[in-house]
Amino acid sequence: MLSAKQLGRRLLQIVIVVIGITFLTFLLTYLAPGDPVRTMFAATGVIPSEEVIQETREAMGLNRPLLVQYGDWLMGCIHGDFGTSFGYNQPVSKLLLDRLWPTLQLSLLSMLLMLLIAVPLGMLQATHKNSALDYCLRGITFFGVSMPNFWVGLMLMLLFCVKLGWLPVVSSSGSLRDLILPAVTLAFAMSAKYTRQVRTAVLEELKQDYVIGARARGIKEWRILWLNVFPNALLPLITMLGLSLGNLLGGTAVVEVIFTYPGLGNLAVSAITTYDYPLVQGYVLWIALIYMLVNLLVDISYNYVDPRIREKR
Repeated sequence: MLSAKQLGRRLLQIVIVVIGITFLTFLLTYLAPGDPVRTMFAATGVIPSEEVIQETREAMGLNRPLLVQYGDWLMGCIHGDFGTSFGYNQPVSKLLLDRLWPTLQLSLLSMLLMLLIAVPLGMLQATHKNSALDYCLRGITFFGVSMPNFWVGLMLMLLFCVKLGWLPVVSSSGSLRDLILPAVTLAFAMSAKYTRQVRTAVLEELKQDYVIGARARGIKEWRILWLNVFPNALLPLITMLGLSLGNLLGGTAVVEVIFTYPGLGNLAVSAITTYDYPLVQGYVLWIALIYMLVNLLVDISYNYVDPRIREKR
């Protein structure tokens, strides 16, 4: 476990980074073109007079100085009040919470699919280094890394939704069938990247002396690979998994928009296009916190995966 001093230092870093990110976001939305009040009225189909617009701006506090607005918003966030969405006319915290669970489901399923594909293939490549199988899989993974998510999603939609009719085009009901195509789309590119990473990590471990010694003692190859080599190769993978999970929980906007999936990414795109500044600011704060906390959990997990790190601390 991290010591109290180390944990305190990491928490202080999280606070500093989050404040910096939120202030930069607040500044950019403050300087962005467009009038959120006019956008809010336009969403309701109302055409207000200029006097009403000015009164609304005054009531919402949009005429106050930037630092005053930011200070009030930050104090509200500390007390759990992220403001009210201009477009949805609902608390930002409620909107984000409602979309967090669908994104969490999608993230976990896509990561599970990725691990089921990447770990066996990476191990297979490492144990058959420079063979025809290795070169074939390396070509496939290179192809997978090169393809953008939106193209993969559209091709899968064309095949399984339009041509075969097996799955729904719109993934908005929250059922397991709706999760399949978005999850496969996300897992496709991640699988290619992680397969290459698993191969590299396992090859590095296979060069170590303990592997040579285990083989000399007649231990079966599969036991060496899965009980010795793979656990030691987990450390770089855990780092990548933490970053990937933070990215997925942040909302994979392109995939969610393509499949009309009701997640955080789709909500963020909607907020940006409608100048919904409170929702954008709340979303960025959530993403920053998610990334920081996931990185902290990854650091803590190192102690359990590699006891040598715990001994050094």
